[in-house]
Amino acid sequence: MSTSTFDAFNLRPEIAAGVRAAGYQTPTPIQTQAIPSVMEGRDLLGLAQTGTGKTAAFALPILQRLSEGPRRRIRALILAPTRELAAQIHDSFVTLGEKTGLRSAAIFGGVGFNPQASKLRSGVEIVVACPGRLLDHLRQRSIDLSKVEVAVLDEADRMFDMGFLPDVRRILGQLPAQRQTLLFSATMPTELDRLVHEVLKNPVRVRVNPPAPAATVAHALFPVAQHLKTKLVHEILRSVGEGSVLIFTRTKHRAKRLAQHLAGEGLAATCLQGNLSQNRREEAMGGFRDGTYQILVATDIAARGIDVASISHVINYDMPDTVDAYTHRIGRTGRAARTGDAFTLVSPEDGAQISAIERVLGTRLARRTIEGFDYSAAASPRETQRTQPGQPRGTGQGARGRQSAQRAPAREGRGAGQGRGAGQGRGGSQGRGPGQGRGAGQGRGAGQGRGAGQEPRDEASQRRAAPVTPGARTEEASAADPAQRRRRRRPPAATQGTSSRRDTSPRSGAGAD
Repeated sequence: MSTSTFDAFNLRPEIAAGVRAAGYQTPTPIQTQAIPSVMEGRDLLGLAQTGTGKTAAFALPILQRLSEGPRRRIRALILAPTRELAAQIHDSFVTLGEKTGLRSAAIFGGVGFNPQASKLRSGVEIVVACPGRLLDHLRQRSIDLSKVEVAVLDEADRMFDMGFLPDVRRILGQLPAQRQTLLFSATMPTELDRLVHEVLKNPVRVRVNPPAPAATVAHALFPVAQHLKTKLVHEILRSVGEGSVLIFTRTKHRAKRLAQHLAGEGLAATCLQGNLSQNRREEAMGGFRDGTYQILVATDIAARGIDVASISHVINYDMPDTVDAYTHRIGRTGRAARTGDAFTLVSPEDGAQISAIERVLGTRLARRTIEGFDYSAAASPRETQRTQPGQPRGTGQGARGRQSAQRAPAREGRGAGQGRGAGQGRGGSQGRGPGQGRGAGQGRGAGQGRGAGQEPRDEASQRRAAPVTPGARTEEASAADPAQRRRRRRPPAATQGTSSRRDTSPRSGAGAD
C-alpha cells in the first residue's frame, strides 16, 4: 500500500484530528506497512528499530477499533519493558485519542499502587503496563483483563533481555484466547521466536530495515585509559555546541557520579537511573526535553525509552556489551532524517566488541584523539582505587577497619560463595556462625554474601528474591543486558571467606517509541 498522507488510512475524523495534533504528516514505512493489516484484525509481527514510528503503527488502528463498541472496560493491553516507554506510549494514546473519549491508564512500578487501582476501577479502555506491576494488580484482583480484544508486546526483545518473558507468558495466559496480538521487536532471539509461534496466529510479518546507523550517524571511537574517561568526556562536551547530549554508562552508580561531576563543573547535567523515584525520573526527562538540562547521563534502561528529537550526540562512556545494545544506544541520535554523532570511549579490553560492531556496520570506525589532551597522565591514588565514576568501593573499605587484600571479581546478585569483599566487613573473624560472618571476604551465610566490590543488587534481582507486595515491584534492572545476566548465572569465583490520562500534559511528537 502506497500512502503519502494519513488520509489514505480512512481514519475516523476524531482520530485524524489527533494525528494533526501530534504533528504527524507522512506515514513512516512501519506505519504504511502495518496499519492496514492491523485495521483488518490480523495478528502482526513487526521487526523494526526504535525511532521508526512503531507506536502510531499500533495506536491508530487500536483507537479506530475501540471508537466503536462498549466503554469502561479494558479492551486493549500494551506491554512495555520500562516505565519511560510505558509512559511515552500512554502519552501517545492520550494525544492521538484526545477527541475519541477513550481513556488510557499507565501501570508501572515506582509509584503508588492504590491510585492506579482507583484509576482502573473508574473504567478505562486502554492499559499500557510494565509486566511486574501488572502482575501485582492481577494478584490483587484490581484489574480485569477478560475483555481484552487487542494485546501488544512492544520492544519484546528488550523484555526478553530483562527477564520478563515468564511474566509476559503469565499475563497472556489471563487474556481471552480469541484476540488480536501484535508483537514489535528490533531483534528476534531464539526464545522470542518461540513466543511468536505460541501467541501469534498466522501473523502478517512486517520488516523495516532502517538505513544503516552510519547513514545518519557519524561514528567515532576515542581510545583512552579507564582513569581518564571522565576528563575526556569533559573535553568532548566542550565541542558539542548547543545540541542535547545523551551519555550512557554501564551502571546506575556510575551514571549518578558522572552527572554529579559534570554538574559540579558548571554543566547542565542530570541522570536517569534505576535508583531514582518516579517523580525524579520524570523531572530529569522533562528537563532534558525542554532544554533545562543539556546533558543526560543514563543507564541502558533508558536506551529505548527516550524520545528527544534534538539529541545531537550520544556518548558511550562504557562500551555496550552487545552489538544490539550499541545500535539501540546510538538510535537516540540521527532520528527523523537528522544527523547525529555517536562517540564511544574505548579501552584495550574493548577490542573484540569493536570488531563485532564494525562487522555489523560494514566499515572501520574512525579513531579520534583530542589535541592537547594528556593521554599519558598517571592515575591519582584515588583514581587507582576507584578507576571510574561509579565504580563501587573494593578492598580496604571496611566499616571498622581497612584491611589490605586482593579484590575479588565483581559479581552481581547473590551467588554461592560470593562474599562482601575483602576489607568490607565489620572486622576480621567477626562471624555470625560458620560461613556467616561479615569479616574479610565472608558472606552473610554460606554462599549468600555479595561479590566483592559489587553494586547493590539490581531491581530485577530484588523482584525475583522478595515476596511481591502491592507497590513493591519495579520494572527494570540496572544491569539488564544479557552479558551481565549470564555472568550472574556462572559459578562464582572463590572468595576469601567461606561463606488515560496522566496528570502531566500530553506530549506529542512524530515517531514516538
